[in-house]
Amino acid sequence: MRIGAIIIIIIITLFTSCREVKVPKPRGYFRIELPEHTYVEFDSAALPYRFEIPTYARVEPDHSYDAEPHWINIKFPRFKSQIHVTYRDINGIVDAALEDSRKLVYKHTVKADAIGENFFECDSLRVYGELYQIKGNAATPIQFALTDSMNHLFRGSLYFYCVPNKDSLAPVDEFLEEDVAHLIETFSWRD
Repeated sequence: MRIGAIIIIIIITLFTSCREVKVPKPRGYFRIELPEHTYVEFDSAALPYRFEIPTYARVEPDHSYDAEPHWINIKFPRFKSQIHVTYRDINGIVDAALEDSRKLVYKHTVKADAIGENFFECDSLRVYGELYQIKGNAATPIQFALTDSMNHLFRGSLYFYCVPNKDSLAPVDEFLEEDVAHLIETFSWRD
């Protein structure tokens, strides 16, 4: 009888120890299919600037209540995002205009984990600027400002039509950052 009781205990132990323990799965995000980077020139005679945009983007005039002349939105419908672009004649007040732009970027330090700055300079086209990468759950992960160092200021901010979540938006941020860099590299003033 002792051997039978031991065998029953061993069998019960084997069956109860092989039970699957339920562990919650980590939260996942949908896979985002990213298109190939291809570009076309955006050149409107009505605007004092031109550049190349991705083929999966479209440019629309800014019709918001406070929009000024030459303001546009570069929309990325596939990614539910847009680059809001502003333009100002700065009439030689470059330092103040760039400082205002920098202040707008650094308002995001509350939510930002880090802010990266990359400078851009093309003397032959008179295009000088700065690209800001704002890491973390900031409302605008990419911002930039371009000037001719005398009269023009062209500024852009990337916005998503959703609550910022650095984990789920990271692949799209990196993808669109390449497009913004291409915009800056192909930018020129119309004079």
